[in-house]
Amino acid sequence: MRIEVDRDRCEGLGMCEAMASDVFEIDDDEVMHVLVEEPEESQRAHVHAAVQACPVLALTLQG
Repeated sequence: MRIEVDRDRCEGLGMCEAMASDVFEIDDDEVMHVLVEEPEESQRAHVHAAVQACPVLALTLQG
């Protein structure tokens, strides 16, 4: 599984960080960073929830 980010859509709202803070981080400038681009299977549920929670649909999962 690999996380893809549409940077044109991302607004740094932080829903992804709220759902999976070990994978996503919003910095002080409200820029989202993917800390783990290919999360482990054990993180799948949290990452999937984070992708679904994105209000601007900036996140997708591949694989």
